[in-house]
Amino acid sequence: MRSLTELVKTADTSRDALWEDEFLTRLTDAKLTVLSPDPQTGPDQWPYLLVSTDEGEESAQKVLAWLAEKGIGMAVNPTKDYPDFVLTYGMIWNFRESGRFIDRRQVPQDGSVEYDPKNLKMSGPPTEQYLPLYVRRILKQFWTDQGVLNPRIQVLSVDGENFDFAFSLESLGNPPASEHAGIAEAVSWFLPPHYSVVLVSEKGLPPFSGL
Repeated sequence: MRSLTELVKTADTSRDALWEDEFLTRLTDAKLTVLSPDPQTGPDQWPYLLVSTDEGEESAQKVLAWLAEKGIGMAVNPTKDYPDFVLTYGMIWNFRESGRFIDRRQVPQDGSVEYDPKNLKMSGPPTEQYLPLYVRRILKQFWTDQGVLNPRIQVLSVDGENFDFAFSLESLGNPPASEHAGIAEAVSWFLPPHYSVVLVSEKGLPPFSGL
């Protein structure tokens, strides 16, 4: 496996999934320099801690553990034209819980869907393993900031193997269909990349629970 220094020097056009996996593996053992004591708002309007891999003194493991509790992402070497890597909050807490930033075994879907209750193999509230309490707290604060005080959720599966993290449209104020994809995309920032986020009506489905 290449060193982090070698990986950082790799041309952008040569950075494939293998490069990503090597980079993230090396990053977890790196020493980082925190470039700004306060998180900065990225172009996507989410908060990121800016760090450099050059001559660092801060343990990446400790930095990542702190970010997981705060609901903050991380931008690595952001002084370039493009950062070497941008970690969403969902990637960070997924690493804390599973040891992986990205799980490539599942391809998520986001947006609005409909379910036939007769075809559901599984439905119910998320387990603490699926959605840890500290993540629930941060996700609930996000919704509170949007004026949604009691979002209702459920995990649904039609095959017992692939799961959708469903948010009740009614609890979100029944936003227009044109906004569903954008809402799902926003929520996805807080969740691991392989999570499927959907917005659904509660009608005909098993009871939803509060976040």
